[in-house]
Amino acid sequence: MPFVRIQLKSGRTPEQKAVIAKEIIDAMDKHDFATRDSIKVIFEDMLPENFITDADLSEK
Repeated sequence: MPFVRIQLKSGRTPEQKAVIAKEIIDAMDKHDFATRDSIKVIFEDMLPENFITDADLSEK
């Protein structure tokens, strides 16, 4: 049973997540990587203050 974990800044809608999850599941199924019913897509939303890039550091 594959787990696909996606970490991202919070702010995406449930509809956006569903579209991406479907694309991932479709691709894994198409390439016989796993059966559709065994794939789990997990979204981990991060608050903006918990996500820092080099550009964020340069601005301070």
